[in-house]
Amino acid sequence: MKPENRKFMTIGQIDATGVRGPHEKELEDISKAKFNLFIDIDSNKLESIVKEDLGGEVEHIGFSEDWTITIEMFPDVDIHMSYSYFGDEFGDDIEAEFKFYFSGNHVTWVPGEDSATFVDIVMDLIERKLKGEEPFEKKYDLKSDLMERVLLQRGTPFKFLQEKDRESLENFLGAKVRKTVNGWLIKREIFPQIFTEITWDKESGLDIKFYGENLAKNLGSYHVEFIGIFVLNHILRYITVNNLDEDLPDICYIMFSRLYTKEHGWDHRTR
Repeated sequence: MKPENRKFMTIGQIDATGVRGPHEKELEDISKAKFNLFIDIDSNKLESIVKEDLGGEVEHIGFSEDWTITIEMFPDVDIHMSYSYFGDEFGDDIEAEFKFYFSGNHVTWVPGEDSATFVDIVMDLIERKLKGEEPFEKKYDLKSDLMERVLLQRGTPFKFLQEKDRESLENFLGAKVRKTVNGWLIKREIFPQIFTEITWDKESGLDIKFYGENLAKNLGSYHVEFIGIFVLNHILRYITVNNLDEDLPDICYIMFSRLYTKEHGWDHRTR
């Protein structure tokens, strides 16, 4: 059920820079690159892709748009991609556009960098499904240098998780969380039949893997790694807000949007 009186925000509001930021430009570029794909699109085909491959829905959110794709990035973090067709009335060869909105009680926790990249991945997936193409890179058993660095950087905060956190972390993340003998196992369905499994062991550290029936059909290894990183980042957000009285590693405080850090009086740090 959709929340009543949803508050919609733009990425500029979440970035809270006071000037037009890079993520606003990034989303505008996505709109310009993709809008042609959706002119005269079969609505049934679009709804099928959104529901079956993304786990989202096509709806109207009240901005006089033709339709909006809504996808849950995390519980209480919703992404809205609103499409409007207006023909060539402005004479600039841009016949339609996407506007991107964000809603949910935790939406300001997530920085524009993560949200904009997530939108880019979603739009790429939709484009490939419309064209009947599969991902190019499928090196799911190999970790990129970026992922190796991420796992090293983000492992230490997991030691602050306690048994009492299991249920609340499950709800916060939309995942299955299990305490193991030496650590944690966290499994999340990121899109229908595409899973990430994160393990943390106090001796061997942090690890991640990806699998699922739809993985090779829908997400390349490059993009699925980014979504895995977003999941790790969100876990660190949970750890941070629930352990503010602890001496947390610096990595914990760079996981949040500029708006969130301003509201809480933190010095904003970037990655």
